[in-house]
Order: sequence, then C-alpha cells, then structure tokens
Amino acid sequence: MDPEALAAKLPPGFLLGVSTSAYQIEGGAEERGPAGWDRFAADPGVILDGSNALVAADHYHRMPEDVALMKNLGVDAYRFSISWPRVQPGGQGPASEKGLAFYDRLLDELLAAGIRPMATLFHWDTPLEIDDAGGWTNRDTAYRFADYVRLVGEAFGDRVADWVTVNEPATLALEGYTLDVHSPGTALWVAGARAAHHLLLGHGLAVRALREVPVTGRIGISNAHSPVFPATRSWRDRFAARNFDILSNRVFADPVLLGKRPPGLVGLLVRLAALPRWGDTKIMAEPVDFYGVQYYFPSRVAAGPPKLTHGTHDGHSKAMLTLPLRLEPWPEYPVTGFGWPASPDLLPVLLGQFADRYGDRMPPIIFTEGGASYPDRPQPDGTVDDQHRIEYLAGHLRAASTPVPGVEVEGYFVWSFLDNFEWAAGYTQKFGLISVDRETQERRPKASYDWYRDVLSARPAPGS
Repeated sequence: MDPEALAAKLPPGFLLGVSTSAYQIEGGAEERGPAGWDRFAADPGVILDGSNALVAADHYHRMPEDVALMKNLGVDAYRFSISWPRVQPGGQGPASEKGLAFYDRLLDELLAAGIRPMATLFHWDTPLEIDDAGGWTNRDTAYRFADYVRLVGEAFGDRVADWVTVNEPATLALEGYTLDVHSPGTALWVAGARAAHHLLLGHGLAVRALREVPVTGRIGISNAHSPVFPATRSWRDRFAARNFDILSNRVFADPVLLGKRPPGLVGLLVRLAALPRWGDTKIMAEPVDFYGVQYYFPSRVAAGPPKLTHGTHDGHSKAMLTLPLRLEPWPEYPVTGFGWPASPDLLPVLLGQFADRYGDRMPPIIFTEGGASYPDRPQPDGTVDDQHRIEYLAGHLRAASTPVPGVEVEGYFVWSFLDNFEWAAGYTQKFGLISVDRETQERRPKASYDWYRDVLSARPAPGS
C-alpha cells in the first residue's frame, strides 16, 4: 500500500514502534550472567543452523548506532527487553551496576531521540541458576522474578513509559516446558502447566512490585494470540479446536483479565497440575493498564497426531508427535519464511473474540509484536528489496488500526527492528527492517525500513 494512503487511515495518536528482545540482539554474553538459553543452544542439533546468541547483533556494543537508526526511522516508541541475567546475574542478590548502566544509557539515548521507551522485564532469558533449580516449574521463581523487577523499577521507574512484565508466557510454557522446542527443553505437560501458572503468578507479583516502587509508567503483559478454527465441521475437529483455543489463548488471558481459570477439561487439568495456592488467582488478576497482543497467524486445528516429523511454527521435536491434535495449513493464504499464513483479514476476528470474551474487563490493546520472516538477502550494492514484508506490514497495520466494536487498539510495534537470533531457528529466519551482516555487524536498512519511515513521516501532524 502507498505509505501516504496508509498513513491517512491511521487514527490520530495511533502508536507506531519497533520491537526487539535482549537475548536475540544484545550479544555481550561475557558481560552478563549465563542464561538457560546459552546452555540449550550449545546442545548439538537443537538450533537449526547450529548457531548461538553470544554475539547476536552485538547491540550491546552498538546501541547508540541502533538508536540513531530508530530516530532516522521516526518511530514513536521502542519496545526492548531488559536481560535478567545482565541486571541480576544468577537471579538473586543486588543488581549489577554495569548491567544497569547499559540500560541507563539506552534510556538516555531513546529519550534524547524523542522515542517512547517500552521495557519488557522478561523475554525468556531465565538466569541459568534458576533453570538449574527447576526454572518456572518452581514456584519460588515467581518471587525471585518479582525481586528482580523491583530492582529494575527502582532504577528506571521515572523514565519508562510502558512496562511489559512477561513476554508470551504461552510460548514459553508450551514450547519450552511441554514440547522441548525451546529452552529449557523439557517435554512434560505437567511441567508446562506449572510453568504457565508460575509465569502468570510472576506477572501479578511484578505488577505489585512496580506499583509499590512506584513507577510512573503504565503496566501490562504481552502474549501471543491466535484465532482458532476447526479444520472441518466434524465433532472431533471442533472438539480439538476448542481445546487448543483454551490451551493457547484462554489459559493465559482469562486469569489476567477475568480473574478465573478457563472452562473445560483443559482448564481443569492445568489447574490440578499447577498445584495453586489460595490467593494465586487474585495476584494474577492485578489490574493492568494495557494488554499486549502478538498476532502472527491463525490456527486451523484437526484431531489426531501431526502427520509430519514436526508440528510447531518454531521448531520440531519428538514430543509433538504425541499430541492428539495438529495444525493444518492454510492454502488460501501466502506464507512467510516460517510457513506462517499471512492473514491480516483474520486479525479483526481475534479482536472480536477479545471483545466477546472479556467485555468491559478488556483494557486497551497494543500489538506489541507483529511481523514476518522472509529469506531476504542483500544485493551486491547492499540493498534488500523485501516487498513481501512491506505487503505483510501494510495489511496488518491497516487491520490493526481499523476499529472493532468493543476493543480499543492503541498501537502496533513491528517485529523486528533488526535481523536477530530467532530462537530454535537460529539466524535462518529474518524478521528485521534492518539486515545485519553476521561477520561485520554492518547494518543495512531494507526497503521495508524506507517504506515504514515514509508511513511514519506521512502521518498528519497532531492537531492538524
């Protein structure tokens, strides 16, 4: 879509930004404590290209250059994450002054550039020592997390505009603890259920810790959500789709937004496995100022085990073959490099489901991530003509900013600002608006960067 035409359709004040995460771009591993992902990635065969994130995009050493690129892009806001093992190596004790100093400089650079900071407090980089003690299957981790959050809130509470407590608890619980695709690499549904419970408990404790500091910014949580459809009208597929919807969506949203567990057998099993204590639900339901949604694709679900040797959009594992359901393809949509269907027309369906399920309990929504990987490569002159990404972003920005009754959408953050370490896929999947040469670390803005800059600059001035 023409940048000016898209800019004209955006509501006044609609926030536009970019997202990254610490583990995926920072590098500088020698100057932080070890993370569980460091050990997981060192295990041969678990990362598709055999890579790791010890250097990644070297943002730790190139941060001023990256903020300058954001300023040139003209974004309203930048969502980054704070590395728990950088700020609190080992996951306990006092904060590392050197770790805090890095984020202090980052915040200074952002504010000087007129960019609104959104800080995510946990984006999967669990300190290794905590993983060794059971990670998020251990209830104590939620309290350790709250202690770390308080340290960060006290350091930066006057400068961060928006706080995200936990990024995608659904993905970590399912892919990391249930399906052995992500760190810590377990394949036990009981471990996944307990991790889900403790991640939500940690979220609620973090909300309380930030408000006790107190911080001046708004507080929310961010989760991956997908509208779910049965593959056919058969009762088996409809039953499988309903359970998948509860497992991937409602297990994580209902406790936060409604203060109760989701209905059905799945909700009951998660509750029984998690060993909850009296008062946990109230902590999870601490009021939030916004709800972060990460929409990448819809889910078409069929009953029966996966037909292939892999079954997730992020990686593959033997555990996937034991599931009683599978995700079916969407031949009517083009796909991204990950094989995800590019389906902006189903984004409003997801928003409508939020309106129906949560009503006036639904706070404003921010799309804290949205983007697409494509196999783009720099040309000899250094340019990257990623037209597919431009089409993807144009469609999703238009859908996200189109009003849906019952929900308020405040903004959209593009994932990702830089090509990065994409978890189990290593560096094989490129989401960035900016290409990063892994040998030289040279940054090369892609055509999508120029297009997004044109959208940002074409918006009417406030009050005009």
